[in-house]
Amino acid sequence: MNWDWSAVSDFMPHFWDGLLVTLQILVLGSAVSFALGLVWALLMRVPSRWVTWPIGVVTEFVRNTPLLVQLFFLFYVLPEWNITFSALTTGVVAIGLHYSTYTMQVYRAGIEAVPVGQWEAATALNLPLRRTWTAVILPQAIRRVVPALGNYVISMLKDTPLLMAITVLEMLGEARLFSQQNFQFTEPLTVIGVAFIIISYLASLALRALERRLVH
Repeated sequence: MNWDWSAVSDFMPHFWDGLLVTLQILVLGSAVSFALGLVWALLMRVPSRWVTWPIGVVTEFVRNTPLLVQLFFLFYVLPEWNITFSALTTGVVAIGLHYSTYTMQVYRAGIEAVPVGQWEAATALNLPLRRTWTAVILPQAIRRVVPALGNYVISMLKDTPLLMAITVLEMLGEARLFSQQNFQFTEPLTVIGVAFIIISYLASLALRALERRLVH
């Protein structure tokens, strides 16, 4: 195999563009999935089947259909109903929505793991329901689920190349375009492979540091 450093040099401007898009998708998609997953988890605790049943159906449907199908639906089908977003926005919404159905289960497990005595103490202190959740239950639940949430961040990172299917030029999209234009595949694909490994490793280190901080 002949390694061409000039091809790496030529690809790097495209790589930085793709990296910026990848990180935007990862950060915004994670924010959507974490926030929406918490909303799903809280709604599933509402004592009414008129709320829990529709939420359960929607989240099960989203969780059990491929992310790629959801991307195509949001990008190609919704415009037929005059609902149009940019490719990047569509990708962020799709990844955030898809992974929110997984983070919902993580939050539910964390909430259920909070000792019953904490609920009883909040009731004995006559704390309002909102204060009970924000000051007592959620801080303890989230502290317990940070490692699991971190795993989904890394999963989202590895799924960002799917957005290439709806014309988003993230890292793999930039590498593919460069390769097709210059007929050099080894160098750009190797660069993004190394980049994914480094980003995943740095993300796992950051999450471990956050976990230690929350524990202490």
